[in-house]
Amino acid sequence: MRDIYNKVIQKYMEYRYPQVDKMRTDPMEYQRKILSRIIKEGVDTEYGEKYCAKEIHTYQDFKEAIPLVQYEDLAEDIERMMLGERRILCKSRVKWFAKSSGTTNNRSKYIPVTKKYLFQNHIKGNWDAVTFVHKGFPDSKIFSRKNLLMGGSLEKYEKNPEVTLGDISAIMVTNIPPVGRPFYTPDFKTALIPDWEKKIDLMADICSKESVHIIAGVPTWSMVLFDKILEKTGKRNMLEVWPESIAYFHGGVSFDPYRKQFSKYFPGDQIKYYEVYNSSEGFFGLQDIAGRDDMLLLTNNENFFEFNPLEDYLAGIDNSVNVSEVQTGVTYVIVVSNTSGLWRYVNGDTIQFTSTFPHRIKIMGRTSQCINVFGEELMVSNTDKALEYCCAQTGSEIKEYTVAPKFMEQRERGRHEWLIEFSKAPSDVDAFAENLDRRLQELNSDYAAKRFKGLALENLSITKVPTGVFDEWFRSRGKYGGQNKVPRLSNNRVLYNEILNFKLDRTSIL
Repeated sequence: MRDIYNKVIQKYMEYRYPQVDKMRTDPMEYQRKILSRIIKEGVDTEYGEKYCAKEIHTYQDFKEAIPLVQYEDLAEDIERMMLGERRILCKSRVKWFAKSSGTTNNRSKYIPVTKKYLFQNHIKGNWDAVTFVHKGFPDSKIFSRKNLLMGGSLEKYEKNPEVTLGDISAIMVTNIPPVGRPFYTPDFKTALIPDWEKKIDLMADICSKESVHIIAGVPTWSMVLFDKILEKTGKRNMLEVWPESIAYFHGGVSFDPYRKQFSKYFPGDQIKYYEVYNSSEGFFGLQDIAGRDDMLLLTNNENFFEFNPLEDYLAGIDNSVNVSEVQTGVTYVIVVSNTSGLWRYVNGDTIQFTSTFPHRIKIMGRTSQCINVFGEELMVSNTDKALEYCCAQTGSEIKEYTVAPKFMEQRERGRHEWLIEFSKAPSDVDAFAENLDRRLQELNSDYAAKRFKGLALENLSITKVPTGVFDEWFRSRGKYGGQNKVPRLSNNRVLYNEILNFKLDRTSIL
């Protein structure tokens, strides 16, 4: 019966592929229709009335009428929606809110997710991903085997129990139609357990006994699960546990620092790696061809995209352009609008286009996760690539890291200070730091200029922290598991000092 169902789904994938492929050739046709829908539905909202949506007819009208906003600009309206009010930012009453990890500050953000948007964006994006996998593996058994999805957790909003808050992965899991649930592991009750240590232990028991075909999850938490499964089964690698696995979908953080470790879990080239860009705000992109290092922008998934050059954004200038006007090699801030309540919303991510027609992107970092204290403009993409290179050179492996500036004091020059948790440490950390510094200079000319003869910046320094410090720090903040991620780069020392002091306290206890 499962094989019959798989063949039916394969036929559906073949039907879907030409529609998905059109995003490569004519993205603006989709984008025009989505913008028209946003404006039409926005007329009947408070926000639409405030900015005269009924007088908006073109993209230029839209850009001139609606301001760029961040979460803080919409927070009060979103709170009203969480309390049950309608027609605030979108037409319908919203019962689901995706809880962001809040990496830029301690406050969580709650992104409205209407039922329509959930299915036309997040769940549709997953179907797109499966469609591309089927194209690459036409004989795959996606729906006659099991697919592993590491979901987050959910909670009722204490001020309005009709509203549910949680990771977007958990919201998606909860809304998967009953007909699709037999093809996922673990069972949904286990997948939604809020206690991550308990969940990982149960998942290891359940999933190790299944024939898993596709795996999806954040790399750090996937590795925790793999280690637990190997511990319980005594197997040498995950292919001995899941010999029919073909694909791993990852997102949330750069995969580069984890690639070497995954080659040990899945030796050889049987499994293919696909990056997805599925944030709390929306499913924005996915790697449509295995082996590439960029993602196709999903222009037919209920989002209208704009892109403001990072330099202009930081200067407070709105020079946003639509998909038809973007250029390759420019670092842009993503601006997104949709029928779920986001209006010209800046989600904080920065990207570059690697090509147009098809429009493919690479995530460069966060507007708030960069270091530019000394004019060095260091981005997460630089630090991830430099670490990947140095780890390959030394045979070392890292689990987590974060970087902060050491400010100039009297005659002392500034520098960058790194906290790194190695899963396999280099034999000489000081030599690793020197190599890392050289590689950063090769990758970033602004950093190299500030490092020239040590005039503005001294060589970076690395503090190695014990295994488990970042996990324990997350636990201390009540943010262990889910989509919570360690902020990589900061322009201040608040996070760095907090983790460093936590490390020192933990070391003294040990």
